[in-house]
Amino acid sequence: MKRVQIFDTTLRDGEQSPGISLTPKNKLEIARQLDRLGVDVIETGFPISSSGDFEAVSLIASKVSRPVICALSRAKEEDIDVAWQAIKEAANPRIHTFVMASDIQIKKQLNKSYAEVLEMVSMAVSRAKRHVWDVEFSPMDATRANFDFLLEMIGLAIKNGATVINIPDTVGISTPDSFGQLIKYLVEAFPWLGDKVTLSVHCHNDLGMATANALVALQNGANQVECTINGLGERAGNTALEEIAMIIDTLPDLALETNVKTPEISKTSRLITNLTGYSVQHNKAIVGRNAFAHSSGIHQDGVLKSSDTYEIIKPERIGLKTNKLVLGKTSGKHAFKEYLSELEISLPEEYFKEAFRRFKKLADKKAEITEADVEAIVNEVCLSGEEVYHLVDLSVCGKDGDMPIVNVVVSKNGEKKKASAEGKGHVSAIAAAINNALQINGQITDYEVKSITEGSDSQAYVICKVLVNEKTYTGSGSDEDVLKASAIAYLRAVSRALA
Repeated sequence: MKRVQIFDTTLRDGEQSPGISLTPKNKLEIARQLDRLGVDVIETGFPISSSGDFEAVSLIASKVSRPVICALSRAKEEDIDVAWQAIKEAANPRIHTFVMASDIQIKKQLNKSYAEVLEMVSMAVSRAKRHVWDVEFSPMDATRANFDFLLEMIGLAIKNGATVINIPDTVGISTPDSFGQLIKYLVEAFPWLGDKVTLSVHCHNDLGMATANALVALQNGANQVECTINGLGERAGNTALEEIAMIIDTLPDLALETNVKTPEISKTSRLITNLTGYSVQHNKAIVGRNAFAHSSGIHQDGVLKSSDTYEIIKPERIGLKTNKLVLGKTSGKHAFKEYLSELEISLPEEYFKEAFRRFKKLADKKAEITEADVEAIVNEVCLSGEEVYHLVDLSVCGKDGDMPIVNVVVSKNGEKKKASAEGKGHVSAIAAAINNALQINGQITDYEVKSITEGSDSQAYVICKVLVNEKTYTGSGSDEDVLKASAIAYLRAVSRALA
């Protein structure tokens, strides 16, 4: 069995998805869950890009000790030095540096010669090597690069001490056949790749082939895959961690293995959805809502007789429970705390009290509280604790045929602001009222509402993307009332803009 290293870049490439803006506290929570998931490397961010990213990388480096903690840097001395400052407290630090490799990027973006690019490679890797033993080098846009020049870049990086060579399909243009051949040729050119030097791949999903490309790379000599939870990332995203992990877990003939604790997959996916505001499509492989749903009569008949007739993965394998510990309005604090403990959730006392209050409120309206309900409540409490602005009150009035009028009260540090507005619909009126209260010009660019669980008594979960000063911010909110959930989501989005 060949051991495959799982390199998670949800906190770096994943956060580059439009509208995602994670706080250092959010990032630490995700990193701890990735640690429980068993990933080998966590790419925590791009420290030079902002003070917030530097703070998040430093926080994770000091708090998460098992996996390799990696920071990204351009081939610039300042970038590399700042990356080191951010990860220097890590038990297992890595600096990941990159240089553009394709002619189109070298000429049109870098405006440099091949010789100048090679100088950048040498400088970047050797500079990083001064700080850490573990240095990863990526020839960016490798799949469109001149092959001979790509070999020169890789050889120079190894000569200067790179311990990992990563081959990015930056624009997602490769087919499995061409990408597999590229990896095969590189291993033939450098026989120690995949052995003394880790050979990694980073595949984008622009043509829907990221996971297939990553898999064929492993079959041709690569031994590290860079991926993200739920396939998040630039444009169409990256190789989805849950897909590559479950392919390896489900197909023993591949003779591959990872350290991923697959029962943590579903929980990790939900956490990423809650904190980023990026929901998963219902038919998404492994973690989609319909991944274990059966509608066809023929399929239902087969599954009822034996689940393996149509299910190649048991739901429990990714952490979905087929049995439920039922919570209801008669459940007390002890039962609620035990339930949180089973979910491996630990809350400070003030957060626990608020979570229990919200649970009891929901239980008065809903006969059965599920794991997803509880996770949504905990997420709301934790997000509320970080908010700059809080929704104090929301009221909607208007008769059929009239434009609805919304009144809102929001607060910041106890100071309340009231405002009213009307709109063509309830959500547009809510947005206008919050805009008036905060004296901001926000515009909804995307709005999604879904139920957290099935049934008419489900909590509503709203994801709202808002354009403020030509930049998009994402907010999410959940509540039994869809309009209140919408107001919370919109307020969180514009709060991020104001922050």
